Amino acid sequence: MRVVAQRSKQASVTVHGEVTGQIDSGLVLLVGITHSDTKDDAEYVAEKIANLRIFEDGDGKMNRSIKDVDGAILSVSQFTLYGDTRKGRRPSFVDAARPEQAEPLYDFFNEKLREQGLRVETGIFGAMMEVALVNDGPVTLLIESKS
Repeated sequence: MRVVAQRSKQASVTVHGEVTGQIDSGLVLLVGITHSDTKDDAEYVAEKIANLRIFEDGDGKMNRSIKDVDGAILSVSQFTLYGDTRKGRRPSFVDAARPEQAEPLYDFFNEKLREQGLRVETGIFGAMMEVALVNDGPVTLLIESKS
């Protein structure tokens, strides 16, 4: 599992002109799933994200988690995170899990974030989405599961 986490001041996802998810301060997560990912991977990444200290404390140091700042999450499925651009000019997506495997694991991942006490908004799995955000910092991290 591969997640790009971007700290944001506000963010939204729109599908066919309708906002399907919107947050104020928090994290935008672009979530990619590969063939070998399991529920263990999803739990590991969800726990890591919920407790990652990337928000500033009173001294301006990144010392607080999203839970500490009462932030929200906008989670967006993103199969292109497993795009391979090493050959040719067109990316190959053979490393991305098929939708029938990826969607249940994506839903499970979001549920694990909610179990951490976080408000999680989402786009629509597999849809063409417009994601808008005001990146805070900017702070952008790549988080990958153990396997």
